[in-house]
Amino acid sequence: MTILTPTKARGATTKPVPDLYVEEAQLTTDAELDAMFEGTGFNGAFMADLLSAMLTHERCGRHLYRSVAGRTNNPVLRAKYEEFGEETERHVQILEEIVTQAGGNPAYVSPMARATEGMDSRLLESTFMLRGSLDVMTAEMAMLDAVFLAESADHANWSMLAELVPHLPDGPLRETFERAVAEVEDQEDEHLGWARDTKARLVSMQARSPLGSVVAAKAEELVVRVREWFSD
Repeated sequence: MTILTPTKARGATTKPVPDLYVEEAQLTTDAELDAMFEGTGFNGAFMADLLSAMLTHERCGRHLYRSVAGRTNNPVLRAKYEEFGEETERHVQILEEIVTQAGGNPAYVSPMARATEGMDSRLLESTFMLRGSLDVMTAEMAMLDAVFLAESADHANWSMLAELVPHLPDGPLRETFERAVAEVEDQEDEHLGWARDTKARLVSMQARSPLGSVVAAKAEELVVRVREWFSD
């Protein structure tokens, strides 16, 4: 079962670091993590931390897509957010399979993953923390910006993972990496390209709209305008 939020009840573990209390049953060490990728020539402890951070970003991405899909007023944006959200959940599943096959725990939360979660949490928060002081159109752009930034990191992560594949020895683990990259990279290209192009299109649309028609518009009129984005 895909884990979108690692918890103690779901077998989450972590490493001891300063100012973080961890119960003994949830503790793991670099020595234990180093057993991952055994026989591959890779630094198992580092790879465990790296994959944990990648997993965290994909999990946070799933939550982001679910949140913005539920709040956007534009049906075209909603459909894309829902589609990409489902694909992102599949990416979580793929990474969990990689971690498991490499001998790790998909519920392991590395220090790198906690840093990633902190950044991603702020990214999601930015889409609604100023909700009462943003007009509808600005709020829509803020949500799209958050998706663009999240997908920029996603795209970089999977490109980086693809570069590691040639350095893995032949065998089942390398084949799993190859299948994962083959399935996900094209989707990441689409996600990032769509977010970039959609943002550019919305900026162009709004830049060429008369200022007075926006300033004088009531909230409900702006909602209607957002719903009509891409109606052509």
